Amino acid sequence: MSYSLSWSTSIGGYTPSNSVSVDKLPIVELVQMCQQEAQPKRSAFAELMRRNQSYVDQVLYKLAPDWQDRADLAQEVWLRVYRNIKRLQEPEKFRGWLSRIATNLFYDELRKRKRVGNSVSLDAPFMSGDGDEMSWDLPSSAPSPIDNMSTQEFYEQLRKAIEDLPSSFRETIVLREIQGLSYEEISELTGVSLGTVKSRIARARLKLQAQLQPYLSSM
Repeated sequence: MSYSLSWSTSIGGYTPSNSVSVDKLPIVELVQMCQQEAQPKRSAFAELMRRNQSYVDQVLYKLAPDWQDRADLAQEVWLRVYRNIKRLQEPEKFRGWLSRIATNLFYDELRKRKRVGNSVSLDAPFMSGDGDEMSWDLPSSAPSPIDNMSTQEFYEQLRKAIEDLPSSFRETIVLREIQGLSYEEISELTGVSLGTVKSRIARARLKLQAQLQPYLSSM
């Protein structure tokens, strides 16, 4: 996946006093370079993008595997990073901060699509114009169409249930179940105690179970 938002490290480049190339610097120093002036150093920011593009892709894919415009979302992630990187007070937490930007952007986009009345499929991609046909992108070794439809419907119900959670619960359950972070990492990223993280995740799971139970009982 490629983005139109890109810079060559030779454009507006910055060479540290020790003449170390940006591709040799740790992420913390790259972030600090981006925070030194009114606008992020292009060479440092381009290197941050290069190292973390695939990570942003993975986060967005886990959240919206069927969205065909994930590259546009990824570009918006980097635009937000560019505009707000000076606000990051702890450069060593850059990747967690990046993850939160991508996750929040996804939910912003999801709410926007719901407001304008667009149907959002959050698992197997399909298009339905006048109800004439549905085209499923499935490998040849996949289960039967009925099984696939049931699976797709379940994950759509699950993601809708996650969206309906209170924001603090939604954030922690997404970080844990979708992005696979540990409780300790979530605690550090969100700035709340480990006990609070565990409590929010447990309560979020109970809410999801209660909301999905009618659907599961009908299967």
